Amino acid sequence: MIIDCDTCLMANTDTCDECIVPVLLGAPQRRGRIEISDVEMEAMDNLAAEGLVPPLRLVSGE
Repeated sequence: MIIDCDTCLMANTDTCDECIVPVLLGAPQRRGRIEISDVEMEAMDNLAAEGLVPPLRLVSGE
């Protein structure tokens, strides 16, 4: 899966501020493009389900 904040319809919204992508990139202000595997996505989903990290809020514009 490729996550690209520049094509996300939620970019620059309150939803964007609550997304896991800035956590993965290392700073709340950072956005960008990352590629994650299915195993990594499953791990992120599990962490989010337990409230340890924010969920992926991506809404692709493509």
